[in-house]
Amino acid sequence: MFRHTKLLQFEAKPEKPDPVYAHKLQELIGGAFGEMSVTMQYLFQGWNCRIEGKYKDLLMDTATEEIGHVEMLATMVARLLEGAPATMTAQAVKDPVMAATLGGMDVQQAIVAGGGALPADSNGTPWNGKYIVASGNLLADFRANAAAEAQGRLQTARLYTMTDDPGVKAMLQFNLARDTVHQKQWLAAIEELKADGLEDDIAPNALFDEEDQTHNHTIWHLSDGPDGAKGSSWTTDAGLDYLMDPEPLGGPGTAPKPDPALYSTYAPLQDAKGTAKGKAKEVKNKLT
Repeated sequence: MFRHTKLLQFEAKPEKPDPVYAHKLQELIGGAFGEMSVTMQYLFQGWNCRIEGKYKDLLMDTATEEIGHVEMLATMVARLLEGAPATMTAQAVKDPVMAATLGGMDVQQAIVAGGGALPADSNGTPWNGKYIVASGNLLADFRANAAAEAQGRLQTARLYTMTDDPGVKAMLQFNLARDTVHQKQWLAAIEELKADGLEDDIAPNALFDEEDQTHNHTIWHLSDGPDGAKGSSWTTDAGLDYLMDPEPLGGPGTAPKPDPALYSTYAPLQDAKGTAKGKAKEVKNKLT
């Protein structure tokens, strides 16, 4: 059961409207690493968690908080759009919506949302459930959560530098702090999973005897220069070898003969140069 409290987790009052910044702020709502993504990610991880107790409670507590963050941002966007597009009319453009669009406002916030936030990113791309990770493996999920919070905090930090509005900055300062806490909690929860004997370093903690034993301890050197091998923490310290001259292990990646009904271009010989026409053209080119 969820119950809505009619108060924001933190205040969301800009000093003045700013439709252009409202457009930018959409990224923190409906972007790949926005609050809608972490909300749904933590909710589905929590609902799919097979262990009642502290881990499920951590997921559900954080998910519910993230719902509040969506509400804060949506409220801030609506307040930043106050009076827009009417107050954003350029003298050279009589239509206020066109003027606002040319000025950098998200026209869909006016036309579709009636002066409010959208479940979309800063390009207007609708939020997508494919953004979320909820695998049922808590180690894999908590690592994804820490990464999501890091990306979200990075975008919040960038947006923080794009405004001078004290009200907006105060809310983003709160969001930055909560992203810091959430990164710390997921990293700590990973260590607790290990301490509880539920998971180890590798996810999933299974099939080690089944995997290819020749290739489970080498890093392939596939970039120019010797610098990669200098990373001792991911080579010798981790029990891994840096393979300096790896060789391909498979044959040519040739696709099979196509189904004739698909009308794909196909020649039974190796390449066009080997065909009769190809050879004739080659001879002709040499003569000319």
